[in-house]
Amino acid sequence: MEDGTFESLGYCRDTDADYDVLQWDTREDCEVRQILDRVADKWSLLVIALLERRSLRFTELRRMIDGISQRMLARTLRHLERDGLVNRTVHPTVPPRVDYELTPLGATLHETIRALVTWTETHQNQIAAARAAYDRRSAAEQADAQRAAVEREAIARAVLSRQR
Repeated sequence: MEDGTFESLGYCRDTDADYDVLQWDTREDCEVRQILDRVADKWSLLVIALLERRSLRFTELRRMIDGISQRMLARTLRHLERDGLVNRTVHPTVPPRVDYELTPLGATLHETIRALVTWTETHQNQIAAARAAYDRRSAAEQADAQRAAVEREAIARAVLSRQR
């Protein structure tokens, strides 16, 4: 293997020192993108946050997550289990009882999610103000564009009426 070449086929970074941040975003086979897509979707974030406190049964999770279908919850849990973030324990009872809990790896991800939520809470007023300012600018630009269109139309009508 050449010096500076990574052994993992799914490793998406270039081997040179100039790392292109957007490189992983354009490669379909990139593991980094696949993992980010998985853990950053809204259902995964909610499941991870709920399992941080304690293990939960499927039906408990379903009741706690408003708007998730049974199929989507099962799919989300299966993906999180496959990625090593969630453990699934089947208890041999009738009816069978299945519990889900975060793995140690999943718990480290929850720490990151918590930091993101904390950042969001800290900056939500600034973001709301930025959104309001953007909406005002956008509305003003749209109104200006509409006024300009009306003026152009009036000029065009005046020119056409003179030509007749």
